Amino acid sequence: VQLQAFGGGLVRPGGSLRLSCAASGFESDYYAIGWFRQAPGKGREGVACLAVNAGRTYYTDFAKDRFTISRDNAKNTVYLQMNSLKPEDTAVYYCAADAKGDKIATLALDYHYWGRGTLVTVSS
Repeated sequence: VQLQAFGGGLVRPGGSLRLSCAASGFESDYYAIGWFRQAPGKGREGVACLAVNAGRTYYTDFAKDRFTISRDNAKNTVYLQMNSLKPEDTAVYYCAADAKGDKIATLALDYHYWGRGTLVTVSS
């Protein structure tokens, strides 16, 4: 299984970014994709999760009204659309995946496969 996350960058407060995670190597769609982030000096925290086959989603409280996780089936790519970004959203963002059936997985330890992080900086 391979994951590639990209799309980070510098954005002003209130702006938007869309992160992408290309996943390959799963034999079926019975897996979960999670987005996590790690800010400087802090631990890794969950952002959102998608159970790919079921289409079920989960958002951490801070992400609920601003972020959207979705998938382009044809491209096997999961997106994290981030709107109304705040300086406190500055972090390295990671995508992760694991075979979970139709289950949502919210903890980092739930995931075996990780992509390289992509840095999101929210600053004026």
